[in-house]
Amino acid sequence: QVQLVESGGGLVQPGGSLRLSCVLSGFTLDDYSIGWFRQAPGKEREEVSCIRHDGVTYYADSVKSRFTISRDHAKTTVYLQMESLRPEDTAVYYCSTGLCYSKTYYYRGEDLDYMGQGTQVTVSS
Repeated sequence: QVQLVESGGGLVQPGGSLRLSCVLSGFTLDDYSIGWFRQAPGKEREEVSCIRHDGVTYYADSVKSRFTISRDHAKTTVYLQMESLRPEDTAVYYCSTGLCYSKTYYYRGEDLDYMGQGTQVTVSS
């Protein structure tokens, strides 16, 4: 059974850091590309970053140079290291399967992709 479980969210002050984890069950990064998207109240979903089995990564302009996506050696956990956090980064962060390219990432919806339950990130003083 395919499952993705996120963790690592929380409350952090502006300028702070968090590391999100996405643990994969029933598959590895060799089977699906993995990405992170976020959803804030009243805002459209934003695909933030993704990573492929061959190491190709993508970052949205809004997080480039602040966020880093990585994987463990076994390719069963994907991380999102978030630095220099801003209030506008506040959202629920979801990891999911999807289409990952160097210039974009698509989460295609629940009919075609798998996603986790989400983890809340709140950036506030």
